Order: sequence, then C-alpha cells, then structure tokens
Amino acid sequence: MTSWHRAGGPLLLSLAAVVWAAGPESPLPSAEYIVAHMREARAHNRAQLHPYQVVRDHQLFGKEQKKKSEVTAYIDYVPPDVQNFTLQRNNGANMGEIIVRKILESEKQILTDKGASDVSPANYSFRLLRKDVLDRQPCYVLELHPLRKDSKLLDGLIWIDATSYMILRMEGEPARAPSWWIHNIHVALEFREVHGMWLQTALHSTANVRLLGQHTLISHDVEYKMDEMEAAATAVTGP
Repeated sequence: MTSWHRAGGPLLLSLAAVVWAAGPESPLPSAEYIVAHMREARAHNRAQLHPYQVVRDHQLFGKEQKKKSEVTAYIDYVPPDVQNFTLQRNNGANMGEIIVRKILESEKQILTDKGASDVSPANYSFRLLRKDVLDRQPCYVLELHPLRKDSKLLDGLIWIDATSYMILRMEGEPARAPSWWIHNIHVALEFREVHGMWLQTALHSTANVRLLGQHTLISHDVEYKMDEMEAAATAVTGP
C-alpha cells in the first residue's frame, strides 16, 4: 500500500469534495468562461488521440428490467475519423444487435462531421446551474439547450470537471426523436481518462418503443487494446 493510501488519501479527496460542494460560496466563473475552457481542453484531447480497440458490452432490458439480449462490440478507432466494428450476439433476441448496430453506425457518421454534434456555442446555449461533485471530482453543472431540432443533440445537463474542464457526464433527451417508433428517450453518457485520452466509457439509455413498451440499453467499455492498433495503423500509413 502506498503512503498516500496509508495517509488516508481517498478520505482526503472525499473531504475536499465535500468542502467544494458545501463550503462557503465563492464567485463562480461564467458559463462562457467554462465553455471556452472546455472547448480548449477537448481540442487538446483530440490532438492526443491515438489508435485503439475497445471491447464494449451492451445489455438490452425490456419490461420489468428483464434482460432480452447481450451484445459485445469490438470497435477499432483510428483518429481522426475512422471507426470500424464487429458484433457478437452472446444471447437473446436479435433486437439488441439491431439497436447496437444502429448506434455504432450513427457514431461513424458523427465522426465524419464532428461539428454538427459538438458541445459548443454553434449547437447549444448554456446556463451555469451550480457546482457539484461527481465520483469525488469537483465539477460544474451546466444546462444545455440545443439551437435546432436534431437527433444528435441533447436537451439536458452536462457535468464539467472543474480542474481539467473535460466532460464527466452528459444526459438528457434528444432534441428530436430519431424515429417514429421510439419516444420518451433519455440518454446518459459517462466519460473518463483512458491511457491518456478522454473517452466516452458508458451509456445508459431508456426509451418507449411503440407496441413493445419501455426498454433500457446499458453499455460499458470492458477492455482497451492500444499496441496492436497502433502497429496496424503504422503499417497502413507508414511512420
């Protein structure tokens, strides 16, 4: 055990988070200041991206949270805009595989036009609500309002790390339903640092499917592979 843990490091972090959330009020930065720093941090992160493969588990639940399907996706990413995937249905109905395929196809489309869905003043208006703590990390909570009806934009909230200004969590409802068959959609996305890159690592989505009732999709990353993807990318593009 390290001296940090022996000295109660996790406890000190928790106490610092409590002081941040409940301590004496200090002037908060403006929403414009936070968003500007967030955009700078995201631009820096995109410059640090390198090829990787992620293994992502998806579980689909139907009424009464009964599992209907489980799908594993193997996703290869080569920056800035190449993403390929293969799916393996572990069990259950093919509905889960159809949903996961549509999600990943949508992600591929977003990569080719990041500006259309970026969390930026070009797509959203912002309002600072409060400071908060998420997983013991001090953060700012901002309200998001899309500037147009677009299924790639969320109307909801965003949690921004108060130190790095990276997005920790984003949740809300799509500004426009992607299909007549699906309504009352709520999406929550989680982000974390992985091998020096800030990535989306989990998704929790609920929706009412016409004729079939409420369904829930939960996905999370279970494994990352870096060296193999970097070697393959170098072989294709050259040193």
